[in-house]
Amino acid sequence: MFKKFLVLVIASFLVSPAFLLAKQAFAAAYDIDPVHSTIGFAAKHLVVSTTRGQFNTYNGTIEYDPSDPSAFKADVTIDSGSIDTNNEKRDGHLKSADFFDAEQYPNITFKNASLEQSGTVIAGDLTIKNVTKRINIPAEISGPVQGPQGGSIIGISGATTINRQDFGVSFNKVLETGGLVVSDDVKIIVELEAHGK
Repeated sequence: MFKKFLVLVIASFLVSPAFLLAKQAFAAAYDIDPVHSTIGFAAKHLVVSTTRGQFNTYNGTIEYDPSDPSAFKADVTIDSGSIDTNNEKRDGHLKSADFFDAEQYPNITFKNASLEQSGTVIAGDLTIKNVTKRINIPAEISGPVQGPQGGSIIGISGATTINRQDFGVSFNKVLETGGLVVSDDVKIIVELEAHGK
């Protein structure tokens, strides 16, 4: 009789909210290391060439458990004024109200992220100029490995394409041939290294 009672107690504990929360707590927290990371983009210029750039200032945290994709979370904030295409005049235009309007909208964010499709797609809410859209980023997560100074390190590599018009980044000019000076489609490229807290 006592054994049956003990089994019932253990079973009820295993399905209790406290146990489920304890299970979720195994996801390790990581800080993005901007020294070894890149948040970049690429867009077609004049239809025939590709202009690339990146954001130089950002921070964020990742929660990740390789055995439990449902525990994944991401919270990333990018300084829109840190945009860098290796051309000061162009960067100034991109920071202006024609594009990112960095003075009024200083941050680009990616939040509420989760891992989907067996851990191969990161889904999250991207906000640009106060417009939020759900996007999916096919990605590969590497690690965790132990770093040279100790501590756990993971890597995330991913890329996706968004339409900048969806986020209110709408300035453009049409060429005589009908193409756009700057493509609406912008490829986002993410190469992140994150260190365990």
